[in-house]
Amino acid sequence: MSKQFDVIVIGGGPGGYIAAIRAAQLGFNVACIDEWKNEKGGPAPGGTCTNVGCIPSKALLQSSEHFEHANKHFAEHGITATGVKMDVAKMIARKDTVVKQNNDGILYLFKKNKVSFFHGRGSFTKAVEGGYEIKVAGAAEELLTGKQIIIATGSNARALPGTPFDEELVLSNDGALRVGAVPKKLGLIGSGVIGLEMGSVWRRLGAEVTILEGLPTFLGAVDEQIAKEAKKAFDKQGLKIELGVKVGEIKTGKKGVSIAYTNAKGEAQSLDVDKLIVSIGRVPNTIGLNTEAVGLALDERGAVVVDADCKTNLPGIWAVGDVVRGPMLAHKAEEEGVAVAERIAGQHGHVNFNTVPWVIYTSPEIAWVGRTEQQLKADGVKYKAGTFPFLANGRARALGDTTGMVKMLADAETDEILGVHIVGPQASELISEAVVAMEFKASSEDIARICHAHPSLSEATKEAALAVDKRTLNF
Repeated sequence: MSKQFDVIVIGGGPGGYIAAIRAAQLGFNVACIDEWKNEKGGPAPGGTCTNVGCIPSKALLQSSEHFEHANKHFAEHGITATGVKMDVAKMIARKDTVVKQNNDGILYLFKKNKVSFFHGRGSFTKAVEGGYEIKVAGAAEELLTGKQIIIATGSNARALPGTPFDEELVLSNDGALRVGAVPKKLGLIGSGVIGLEMGSVWRRLGAEVTILEGLPTFLGAVDEQIAKEAKKAFDKQGLKIELGVKVGEIKTGKKGVSIAYTNAKGEAQSLDVDKLIVSIGRVPNTIGLNTEAVGLALDERGAVVVDADCKTNLPGIWAVGDVVRGPMLAHKAEEEGVAVAERIAGQHGHVNFNTVPWVIYTSPEIAWVGRTEQQLKADGVKYKAGTFPFLANGRARALGDTTGMVKMLADAETDEILGVHIVGPQASELISEAVVAMEFKASSEDIARICHAHPSLSEATKEAALAVDKRTLNF
């Protein structure tokens, strides 16, 4: 006899657990199925983000940043620190503790909101009258029946053809977060978010890091002016980034990994490293869902096909997050999860892809929302641009980090903000003001006329807004 639910969510990552909690808050009888396991085999909800993505990577970035500050920057403040060492095992243990705290927090929220949690892999078995039957393959097999199904199964790391992840020498984001000692030489393929963040962690701890990128431009999705500023900072730090390469044969052995490639000039090159992190994107995770049992449509990438409201081709089945179209970002998945729960309840859930912020948590941080200058040019949009450097910001000087700038783009006629791009200290926090402004269709003048605290990094946003109309308050 199957257990009956109004809503069944398959996947307990940011999209899934948020959807489950919101649906329960709206009065539905909800189940959430998730198969992630901790080292003891127990449940570890939170998906890639909590277990091997956003959360653990930020923990390692924080630890490595403290280490670099102690070694290189404390002296500027009159602090003498000698013999500073990094206990990598303890750093990893702290990261694991942070992850577990998040896992436990999600389980607590399920209990608080009366969400029934099932630990195991969820898959479709058949359509039934008024809904769908879902099998949970866990410690004990169970059958659930739901009127509404939300698929939130996330994504998996994309491997290089012919070079599978062994998580010892060739690492995905998972293995990159579990390295037990600082490698002398570390290679990365892909200069996206994961590549830059993990490269930064191990570079700070003493590794010689080389990043191989196939594209001819650095951070092609980022505003070109901001990307160039970031590249200068990374070069200065010692991150070696080679663009326009074509990776060839990769060999693993007792001494590590050997990568054959051609550089941008077409010259044959080789790189020998102790470990190799491959970060060339992610693929939707629909493996094992048994979608064919109910006729659920997938696209050529294996993603679930959905419309603008996250509805699939089948009545009562929805999908959110990395497993559907759109940016593979945890906060995008969360917004879609809430929106779908509200749509099931007859409300009007809302997700605006144009105001989804992007962040790379390197030093300097890189954050942006809206369109880039190159996109506006390509679309033939008339615009005004304003920039302001952190070098002229008092708070940045006091922090000792004046790298980067804020850049604002606004419509030439209406002055509506079209994009904001930041490279510099705490860009991940500063971008939120721009998101709010754009969601409310604000103009650059609106930002310029808002009172910002002094001294604060946010004053750079105000100054960039003033610069859109060729004004400035900061002399």
